Amino acid sequence: MPTFELTPQIMREIIMDHYANPRHFGVPSDEGYEKVHASSTNCIDDFDMYLLYKDGVVKDAMFEGVACTISKASTDILCDLVIGKSKKEAEHIIQEYLKMIREEPYDGEVLDEAMAFMNTSKQAGRIHCATMGWTTVLDMLHKEEE
Repeated sequence: MPTFELTPQIMREIIMDHYANPRHFGVPSDEGYEKVHASSTNCIDDFDMYLLYKDGVVKDAMFEGVACTISKASTDILCDLVIGKSKKEAEHIIQEYLKMIREEPYDGEVLDEAMAFMNTSKQAGRIHCATMGWTTVLDMLHKEEE
């Protein structure tokens, strides 16, 4: 869990900060990134996800395209959380986030700012927006096994 109290105001500030000032938005200039396209039929979300996975570690994660506030902010936070992690660690973080969204028991200790999305399940139309980047990266990590 974050080391601060997560009030509704702080959750909004985290989401708006990652939407207005994403740290991982853009197209990578280096080679070696896997690229997967993700889009939604229910929202404007239509972006490419880039993942640099090397030597068993997520070296970098980026995305570029059109995304609503929830999708852009959650995907940016996802990138923060998985960079520098092993495949197993990244998968664990993603699975815990998805459990949180589904209102299942989860380990909030690994989610940090992603906890700002803890009430997403109460807005059914936003669930896909909040999980699109996460499920895309999970699929990309599973592809690395093949």
